[in-house]
Amino acid sequence: MDASRREFVAGAAVAGMLGWSSALRAQPVLTPEVFGAKGDGRTNDTAAFAALSAYVNKRGGGTIILRPVTYIVGAHSPRASVHLGGQKAIGAFPAGDILHFVSCSGPVVLRGNGATLRAAAGLKFGTFDPITGRPFEHQMPFTKREFIASPYVGMIFAERCSGLIDISDLELDGNIEGLNVGGRYGDTGWQIPAAGIHLSDNLGAERLSRIHSHHHALDGLQLYSVPGRLASTVLQDVRCEYNGRQGCSLTGGRNYVFENCRFLHTGRSKLQSAPGAGVDIEAGTHPIRNVSFSNCEFSNNTGCGMVADSGDTSDVSFDGCRFVGTSSWSAWPNKPRFRFTSCLFVGALVHPYGDVNPSQATRFVGCDFKDDPALSPTGKIYFGGNIRHPVVNAAAARNVIFEHCRFGLTHEGGLPFTSQVIYSDCDLSQTYGVRSNPRGTYTGTNRITGNVDISGSPIRGQVLLNGRAYSG
Repeated sequence: MDASRREFVAGAAVAGMLGWSSALRAQPVLTPEVFGAKGDGRTNDTAAFAALSAYVNKRGGGTIILRPVTYIVGAHSPRASVHLGGQKAIGAFPAGDILHFVSCSGPVVLRGNGATLRAAAGLKFGTFDPITGRPFEHQMPFTKREFIASPYVGMIFAERCSGLIDISDLELDGNIEGLNVGGRYGDTGWQIPAAGIHLSDNLGAERLSRIHSHHHALDGLQLYSVPGRLASTVLQDVRCEYNGRQGCSLTGGRNYVFENCRFLHTGRSKLQSAPGAGVDIEAGTHPIRNVSFSNCEFSNNTGCGMVADSGDTSDVSFDGCRFVGTSSWSAWPNKPRFRFTSCLFVGALVHPYGDVNPSQATRFVGCDFKDDPALSPTGKIYFGGNIRHPVVNAAAARNVIFEHCRFGLTHEGGLPFTSQVIYSDCDLSQTYGVRSNPRGTYTGTNRITGNVDISGSPIRGQVLLNGRAYSG
């Protein structure tokens, strides 16, 4: 029996004899069972988790050990307030706390050990009549907060902490199919809190490892940090799927590292709210800087695989990532200094950022663009309704660079629709019969095969177009 298991068994035994308040003084680590949790997959353990996190907050940090069992969580708070947009307001059925860590100066460590936190069936989400408790239907947009119902802000919610936040080996199941869904709220869909993990305004380092966050009514992850933060947020082997609005919403801060993460099937369950992206990089009140994704996947989301189109966002890189658009764009990187290296795109990419300064424009190096339905989890590929089916629609974007990229289009995809981009040492091939227009500046040696029109394109090197050489 390992040390953590011995500590748990010893703590549970003491708790049974003396009560949880005495057991806390004897334990080097904390467990929800000490606070009354059952972990039997039937009993709602929300009160136990809320008491546990309140105790951690009082201490300024702590280590929490879970068992590999299912804990049922989620409850509406008796307090008539609801978190929305960083503020509290009156709500019909507001969210109660589950694991809510506030202003902890020491480390908060949560070892899941394969545990599952599952939202209780029947919790309300949406807008409801506060008197009758019935779903409240109305015209959109709708922003009267007194009608809001939410099952939780975040199953795990950490805010304003300066110590380390470290969460690992845990499944967070929002049970979206079991929710009691009311009317819509916001500009479109259900813009109401209900995330798997919500990290907000923390100064310290954050680590999320081996997390499966799925079927939440809003987002799998919500990430936001204060400006000027020196610490980093590192996410490794995190999987977000079947969430209602986003796999991950990144809305402010700097120094985010995503490694081996998956953002899949957003909006493919009971609820769908715009943008419906795998990852939405959308700066709010604070800029977003220094973000990297390596070996990550963005696939089969109702919205874009990745979208960045609003707010002050810059300096985001993707290395060895996979983007698959089945019913919407594979990616929408309309912000400066986005870099893609050795990435695969299946389906159409739109709105790469163009700029008179090439260093600001989107850059693709060693990337592959394909249209093979076998690479899609549904067998479908999205081309944006354009009859030419361009796999990149850059319109008049200036100085977007494709360097050592390969466009291997063997089905119904067309080569990029461009006019002012730069192609450098690329291979471009399509079998689709409709004429494509990958115009731009060609540098180095580029090879093009298919029904293509590049008239007016400056050639500063050599282009082999259907076997015929053209030089600048």
